[in-house]
Amino acid sequence: MIVLFTDFGLSGPYTGQMKAVLAAQAPGVAVIDLFADAPAFDAQLSAYLLAAYAGGFPAGTVFLCVVDPGVGTARRPLVAEAGGHAFVGPDNGLFELVLRRGAGARVRTIDWRPERMSDTFHGRDLFAPVAARLATGGAVESTPLPLAAVAKPEWPDELPRIVYVDVYGNAMTGIRAGCLPASAVLRVGAVEVRHARTFGAVPEGSAFWYGNSNGLVEIAVNRGRADRLAGVSVGAEVLVG
Repeated sequence: MIVLFTDFGLSGPYTGQMKAVLAAQAPGVAVIDLFADAPAFDAQLSAYLLAAYAGGFPAGTVFLCVVDPGVGTARRPLVAEAGGHAFVGPDNGLFELVLRRGAGARVRTIDWRPERMSDTFHGRDLFAPVAARLATGGAVESTPLPLAAVAKPEWPDELPRIVYVDVYGNAMTGIRAGCLPASAVLRVGAVEVRHARTFGAVPEGSAFWYGNSNGLVEIAVNRGRADRLAGVSVGAEVLVG
């Protein structure tokens, strides 16, 4: 299957245009919408989100990933492989965490170019055709790179920031839940929260943190919205005490 991970938003033509390319060049391959609202223009926040969700897909999945504020510049187009998955997208750190955590990590720069390629929509013109080729067993002209050439060693293993707010207002962090003890107290802005295992474990309207279904520390309010609490928004710093 091909999985879409982008910051294109939930409206507009961009996802549809990429899907049209995939339908034409990889007919019969399932195309899954994972995120169309990854943190806009922010490859770092998106990298921790991508790493948390990629593991839930079967080996052989191709991830078509476009969070690409540097589109059209000298940044390289990449195919990364890790954990049995392939990832197609820009060289801006978006694949840092999947490469760091995944087995068999390797990366190559895409040398192939289509006959026509716009300056500002490589998702449609370059990355989608490459994802289609990979998903159908085709070859892609590319050159291997050392992992160090694309690495972001200054990025932490666990990112203490809000990386995503879901439709319910729950705020995901870039911290894996297994890295925090249940006794940890989190502070975001003026909000301080303690651990609970489930929503029903706290009174209605109470804020808490828990380990979500994809392994990330998430801040939530039982039958409410954490993103309405002061200071809880995408990019906000999370203090752990």
